[in-house]
Amino acid sequence: MGLGDWYDAHIMPRVIGCACSTGQVLKRRAMVVPLARGDVFELGCGCGINQQFYDVDAVTSYAGIDPHEGMLETAREAATGNGWSVDMRQGVGEDIPFASRTFDTVVCTFTLCTVEDPKQVLSEMRRILKPGGTALFLEHGRAPDANVAKWQDRIEPVWKKLAGGCHLTRPIFSAFRGAGFEVNELGEGYMPKTPKWVMWNEWGAARKAEV
Repeated sequence: MGLGDWYDAHIMPRVIGCACSTGQVLKRRAMVVPLARGDVFELGCGCGINQQFYDVDAVTSYAGIDPHEGMLETAREAATGNGWSVDMRQGVGEDIPFASRTFDTVVCTFTLCTVEDPKQVLSEMRRILKPGGTALFLEHGRAPDANVAKWQDRIEPVWKKLAGGCHLTRPIFSAFRGAGFEVNELGEGYMPKTPKWVMWNEWGAARKAEV
């Protein structure tokens, strides 16, 4: 195993886990995750950071995927402790291993920045939602301020190597609309006490139109 592979396997997941569970990040997760209802699917469920924020009584069943099998065990334990029917698998968002029209809610927090093909992932999220279902999201992406966006463009190539392929410049609201969702914008803004180039956030509820 080379140094890069060792870093990706052992260090990078811990770095991302710490970065995604700071106090300010948790405050914003707490504004989005409790809105989940019914049969829930979480993309990039990681080591279970979001488990503490679900409204346990509002969730009927819980499923999720993450590319890192080593991070799933903790998440499985936390989800099972909530008393739900749980199905968590290793997988990627470009090919979600669940049937179409299965879930009432899809939860996606700080995940679209790292996927290889965000358009395909959004298409898959829409596919697995029931008609009228909702994708709840909290993501970071391209800042609206030209000076900040300029620095994002400069830093991103190095940042991706250190942060598991994390992109700084991907659009958020417009990406969901482009994938055929009706988007209710719940909020946007820079994360307090965080460099602007890394944490422009947009969060909302993207509804799959009934067919």
